[in-house]
Amino acid sequence: MFGRRKEAPTAQETVDQQAAEAAARQNSAMGKGAPTPTRKAQEAARKRPLVPEDRKASKAAERQAVQEQRLKMRRALDTGDEKFLPLRDKGPQKRFARDFVDARFNLGEYLMFGALVFVLVSLVVPASSDMMIYVLGAFWVMFLAVFVDVFILSRKLRKRLAEKFGEVERGTVWYGSMRSLQFRKLRLPKPQVQRGQYPG
Repeated sequence: MFGRRKEAPTAQETVDQQAAEAAARQNSAMGKGAPTPTRKAQEAARKRPLVPEDRKASKAAERQAVQEQRLKMRRALDTGDEKFLPLRDKGPQKRFARDFVDARFNLGEYLMFGALVFVLVSLVVPASSDMMIYVLGAFWVMFLAVFVDVFILSRKLRKRLAEKFGEVERGTVWYGSMRSLQFRKLRLPKPQVQRGQYPG
């Protein structure tokens, strides 16, 4: 009454529509180059076990991988190979700082020996003895000398880093200063330069 009711499609129109849909499906399948996988196949492809089936073999493989990584890191600490060094030792500025410190004679590397001598002497010499005053004074003189030496090193290192790289990465000068307090043969990564062989 208010509008004309749509007529039902004829049998011919229905057949034509079905033929067009079939042709469209065939063309899209040919464009992909492969038939659409079934839902069952798609779900099977998405399924991945959260826990490996063979836990023992998985743990053994994981241990082997960790061990290999440690060996590579250990070799890198000996050879200076940048690829496998710990994160704290990586980077061109850290390498420059190591080489600069290792090429230099540092008083700080003998501080621990001085402290050890002081402890041994304090066990032998009575605390009330006049000798103890001289030993303590010598230790403090050595400590102050090391402090001054590290201060000079940090100033020189900062200047050389700024000249070579333009800006100094945060923590690099401290990294070099702490390395100078370690005995040369015990430093890690191991020194790659001889004394006097300063980096260019």
